[in-house]
Amino acid sequence: MPENFEIGNIWALFLLPLPILVYWLLPPVRMKSASINLPTYSTVLDQTGQKPRKAAMVKRKGFFSWILLILIWFLLIGALASPQLVGEPEMKVKTSRNFLIAADISFSMATNDWMIDGKKVRRWDAVKEVMHDFIKERKGDRMGLVFFGSSAYIQAPFTPDLETVDQMLEEADVGMAGQMTNIGKAIAKGTALFEKDTIETKVMLLLTDGVDAGIDVLPLDAADMARRDSVIIYTIGIGDPFGNQSDLDEETLEQIAEMTGGQYFRAIDTDRLNEIYDELNKLEPIEYEEEENKPVTLLYTYPLGAAMGLMLLGMLIGNIGSSVKKVKRKEAYV
Repeated sequence: MPENFEIGNIWALFLLPLPILVYWLLPPVRMKSASINLPTYSTVLDQTGQKPRKAAMVKRKGFFSWILLILIWFLLIGALASPQLVGEPEMKVKTSRNFLIAADISFSMATNDWMIDGKKVRRWDAVKEVMHDFIKERKGDRMGLVFFGSSAYIQAPFTPDLETVDQMLEEADVGMAGQMTNIGKAIAKGTALFEKDTIETKVMLLLTDGVDAGIDVLPLDAADMARRDSVIIYTIGIGDPFGNQSDLDEETLEQIAEMTGGQYFRAIDTDRLNEIYDELNKLEPIEYEEEENKPVTLLYTYPLGAAMGLMLLGMLIGNIGSSVKKVKRKEAYV
């Protein structure tokens, strides 16, 4: 992730000339110190006729000391300015909708007429393989699973845990919900699941390879219920409707999609099913929003640490200088 260098407290840089202003505008600090009174001090004054007066000793710093102090000041101001590396705002996936997959697992889905890697497989196995990738890509959606045959049941309620949804999909198999196809029950079950949730955007993906059994709830009646509850239904017909082993009711699937504001797709093989999922991702794109907090790496510790290091160096050099002077004084007395 690219990072940009920024100054957090730009106002701190205006403090850089402060020592110069203090030096020129404020009077020097006067410090009193004890003096040595000589026994003959008064006598000397009387003899010479001089009058005592106050005096001051100005201690001047060497060139190295000034350079050290300037560097320390600059580093302290640099730390106060809070230098930092600021990354680009991270894109956060926004939970935008409930996405329900209603999949047909009636006996007809066991038909062995789809190809994967040059081998014939059951329709359900092919659908599952492609659907695994589709689920993993729906980050941000709360997904649920409804499987149907003669009856419809909830395999996974709405959850943002897509790994769990994927696992529940893998565990489902043909015949678990009966041998017939009841599309109406599947839509009604899914609509009831949507009613229990608060997210307004509701999308259902209905996959089937058969015709409705005509028992209990009719598909178009269930679709009308879904429409009134603002559920968008995308329908996918599995298999070739003109094949010998197909009783796919495309007309009903098209009407369901049209009534609810969705679309109908025909999937005759895994390649086409993959393309359909890509189209669905465009029709119902994942929504993102920027994070309010940008990733920030604070760098003030570096100039602050350097300033403290120079302070210690100055103190160490000062102590060494004082020791050297004391040694010289002792030598002079000797």
